[in-house]
Amino acid sequence: MPKFVYTLLLYLVLPFVPVKLLWRGIKQPEYRQHWSERFGLYSTAIEKPIIWLHCVSVGETRAAAPLIDALRSQYPHYQILLTHTTPTGRQASEQLFGNNVQRAYLPYDVPFAVNKFLTHFKPSIGLLMETELWFNLIAACKRKNVPLLLLNARLSEKSAAGYSKLGNLVTNGLRDLSAIAAQTEADARRLQLLGASDVTVAGNLKFDVKPPADSQEKGLLMRNFLGKKRTVFLAASTREGEEELVLEAVKDLDILTVIVPRHPQRFNDVETLLQNQHIHYMRRSWLIEPIDSNVKVILGDSMGELFTYYAACDFAFVGGSLLKFGGQNLIEAASMGKPVLIRPHTYHFASVTKKALKTGAALRIKDVAELRERIQYLQHNVPKRENMREAALRYSQASTGASVRMMQLIEKHLD
Repeated sequence: MPKFVYTLLLYLVLPFVPVKLLWRGIKQPEYRQHWSERFGLYSTAIEKPIIWLHCVSVGETRAAAPLIDALRSQYPHYQILLTHTTPTGRQASEQLFGNNVQRAYLPYDVPFAVNKFLTHFKPSIGLLMETELWFNLIAACKRKNVPLLLLNARLSEKSAAGYSKLGNLVTNGLRDLSAIAAQTEADARRLQLLGASDVTVAGNLKFDVKPPADSQEKGLLMRNFLGKKRTVFLAASTREGEEELVLEAVKDLDILTVIVPRHPQRFNDVETLLQNQHIHYMRRSWLIEPIDSNVKVILGDSMGELFTYYAACDFAFVGGSLLKFGGQNLIEAASMGKPVLIRPHTYHFASVTKKALKTGAALRIKDVAELRERIQYLQHNVPKRENMREAALRYSQASTGASVRMMQLIEKHLD
């Protein structure tokens, strides 16, 4: 009965989907493209057996890079298919992998669409990244004997509480998965409490993501534009409402602030905020020569440059935690050896954040006033920044190996 109600609700919502896509397409025209794929209609030619990975958006796509490299190396006779939910995820796939993978949108989780998807691509195995539980898709894979693994799985206490209200729908869905590789013991325990049976702890794939080889070089070039003698503070992956708080924290400080919103469709909104506050700013896309000393803020309006931004800054705040968004990933910052400031709202990345704080790679701040204090503290305390830099690199390097463990799990089910 729960699955019937779940499916019925999806069918009731389905007629309104085009309206939603058109609405989102106002700010992101890409939402108006490839509609047929969202309903299970594909024209892609299939020439090899398929290994299919589902990566919702940008974060999951980038995290999957080490695994995709390993799959391409170990299984050259297979074609890698990446499915996404958002246009930005699809764009990240194009940037990272080009024509080395196929890509498509995953259809909506209604039986006719997921059946068409599986019939067209006939995947030999399916790999869902992080917390993607689509119950009709899971059931269809089981019915068609397609091994379906949930990899890099994370489940916060808040998400677990929400899923628990769905009862047998979640329990049966988790049990129908062929295997689950959780990021941490806590994630594994919460999944098991919901009914998952075959769960292993494999670590976090994001630690295996290597910064692009030219990150330091590009970061140095960017820093030359920003000014070598200025303190550069990066506010990375900020969410709606946080930019205003960051600007409050840095007001009148003798630093250059770089703000990189999490979602590209918000670039113009943040620019409007800067204009309304009469702040002298530049967009990243305008940087073609060293900036004037009067510039106080750089708006990071580029995609795929987060490692470059980290390389160019002195220290960073990782967004999603000033307000109750659950935090964003600080692993990229750690891999680049950058001190991190973070507020308590980090339930989506609780384990990663806890270890970063424990190792000395990050500092917790409780509010905007303390954010301002910590920015000033790190600005004038170079030895502290150096200690945090070394701690961040040690933490990052000690946490690798998830892709190897996940490849061993995939090998069992693919063979």
